This record gives sequence, structure tokens and C-alpha cells, in this order.
Amino acid sequence: MHKPIILFVLTLVFAACNQQQDNLGKDITIPVSVMTIVPGSIEEFVDISGVVKPIKEVQIRTEVLGNYRLKTNPSTGRPYVLGDRVAEGAEIIEISDREYENNIKLSSLELNLQITKQVFEKQQSLYDMGGVTLSELKNAEINYINARYSYDDAMLRLQKMHIKAPFSGVIIDLPYFTPGVKVDANTLLVKIMDYSKLHLEVNLPEKSLGELKTGQQVRITNYTLPNDTLPGTVTQLSPAIDPETRSYKGFIVVDNPGLRLRPGMYIKGEIVVATAHNTIVIPKDIIVSKQRGNSVFVVEKGIAQERVVVFGLENPREVQIVSGLKEKEKLVVKGFETLRDRSKVKEIR
Repeated sequence: MHKPIILFVLTLVFAACNQQQDNLGKDITIPVSVMTIVPGSIEEFVDISGVVKPIKEVQIRTEVLGNYRLKTNPSTGRPYVLGDRVAEGAEIIEISDREYENNIKLSSLELNLQITKQVFEKQQSLYDMGGVTLSELKNAEINYINARYSYDDAMLRLQKMHIKAPFSGVIIDLPYFTPGVKVDANTLLVKIMDYSKLHLEVNLPEKSLGELKTGQQVRITNYTLPNDTLPGTVTQLSPAIDPETRSYKGFIVVDNPGLRLRPGMYIKGEIVVATAHNTIVIPKDIIVSKQRGNSVFVVEKGIAQERVVVFGLENPREVQIVSGLKEKEKLVVKGFETLRDRSKVKEIR
């Protein structure tokens, strides 16, 4: 057989095989799962994370030497312990020292204050009637003022012996001392913390600079309490970018009314920067990135049709579609990996 004839026969065989494979490919039906596109909502947010700190915290130390006595918590009927809540102004510890109190001479200072006040008031009346000079009146006033300062100073010195909560909070440290033992000045007595509100310092990405502003709401969650969401607010934003990290500093205050979050916990959050309602929103993981753009597949009459889509708002899970899809279309959410435009498909659950 001549070579031209052999080549012609081989060409016909190959053409027949290719046509058979194409027909076979057209007959293959690919199972897919679909969802009907309905209007939805989407939020675009900036992710944050960090360690929360209390909004208020104080360490109270002795200012005078004296004998230690722990007071009774009126709400429990027993001496204060770690974890007790204290109201602002509540006395927690008393330091007593008779010698110190005697040296203050409060009673005599109080009596002197009363006498100088009476003298000043009498001199004021006499001056109004022309009975004393202005100099005599001013001397009486000076004596009264000095007596008042001395009395107020004595009261301040006595107050140092009564350890009171400067704000409402929780006792987080209460070193033990034997009742009545003498404690030195500058001894740590108690630590109080108010964590009904917490603050969080975060480093924010440079690209979010135009999106974030003070007053924006933040959703806060904790890794150990993933189902609890607490509200927060952006309170401060630095205008300066760190040239090394390409980030800027921000502060967030977190409401913690049930004290579910504890100071020192590592939390995560989302600062909502934009929201869209009544729009087409689809899962991000069904989008196929190609050279001509991002695309998805819809099903019409058993045929998969590829659609190039244009994004609007997006977050790590979802994306808003502003062009390329319509409501009520059937969007392929499973089985799209092997699809091509015009593939035959079978819808399954």
C-alpha cells in the first residue's frame, strides 16, 4: 500500500476517535448542588485581636505604720476575700495606732476651729458697725483660715488609716496579715480592678486608614467563649503610620457588663466599616479565579453557564456581587471544580 493512502487512512481514524471522544464528553452529566439566589446582607469589616486590660486598676499601700484589721463585707457578713465586689467608698481595711492618732490632736484642732470661727464672725459684725479696724478683721480671718487648714490636714492624716475603695470594682489581690499585726508604711494591702469595661490596644493595617473612624462599632469574641459576642467601640485612632510594620495604633473600649471577659484574655473582633442590604451575596469559596476574571456557574435547563462576576463589599466568608448574577438564578455551590461552560449537569442535594 502506498504511503499517501496509509496516511489518509490514519487521518480518518484519528478524526473519528476525536469526534467520538467529543460526543462522549457531551454526554457526561456532572452532579452538582445548587442554591437559589435571594437578596441578603453583608458586612465588610477589619479583623482585630489582642489582650484586653481593665479600664480601672489600683494598688493601695499603707501610708502610715499601724495595726492591721480586715473589715467585714456588709453584703456577705464575713471579712473581705478575693473576688469580692466593693462599692466606691467602702472601707476594706483599718490601720490603728493610738500614738499616731494622739499626735494629730484632732479634738483640740476642732475646738480651735470653732473658736476662731466665732471670733471672726464677731469681728465681722463689729467691723460693719465701725467697732474694729480692717486690720483686726483680717487678722481674725487669717486665724480662722489657718485653723480650718489645720483641721482639714488632720482629717486627711486620719483618713490614711482607713483603706477605702476609690471606685467600684473587684478585689483581685488581698495579701494575708494576722489580725492586729503591725504593718509598715508602703506595704501593699489590696488591689482593686474594675473590668465592667475593658480596653484593647491594636495595630491596624495601613490600608484601613480611610475606612476606620472613632465611634465605629466592634464585635468582640473570645476564643474560649466563641458564642458570646460583646459590643465595643473605637475610641482612639493614631494618624501616624509605623514605617516598619505599615500599621497604626488604635484603642477600643469593650462593654463587659456580665464580667464574662477577664483582664488578660486574648480576644478577637471585627470592626464593621460598611454594610449592604437587599443585595446578592454569595460564598467566597465557590468563586473560581481565572485570567479573564472571577467566575461562578449557574444552571439553566440542565446546562452549566459560566458567569464572570464583579465584586462589591467582601469579607473572609462572603462577597457582594454587583454584576454578573441575578436573583432567583440557580448558583452551583458544589461540584463546580470540574465544570466548563455549557457542561451538562444534574442537580442533587
